Amino acid sequence: MNWLKKLIFTLLALMVIGIGILFTIHNTEPVTIDLVFLTLPEASLSLWLIAVFVLGGICGMLLSSMTLLALKARLRNARRQEQSSRKELDKLRTAGLKDTL
Repeated sequence: MNWLKKLIFTLLALMVIGIGILFTIHNTEPVTIDLVFLTLPEASLSLWLIAVFVLGGICGMLLSSMTLLALKARLRNARRQEQSSRKELDKLRTAGLKDTL
């Protein structure tokens, strides 16, 4: 089963690389990117598109990791609160038994 996962991953990787090569071959027109306060140097359209795609992926991973860290902190706090509630409940249970003896 593990070899099947590796085979599928390899085939998908080769397919993405092939599509990337075809994309690069078909989009070779040089373009300049004019931002409001900055003009980027002239490069092929495929280079700019791939760069923006990679930059978007990096930004997405950073934002999702920040959200993940916040959720982990909330989970840690909830676990601490649950643990202290359990300790208090155990104290109350044993205190009731001590009074009857």
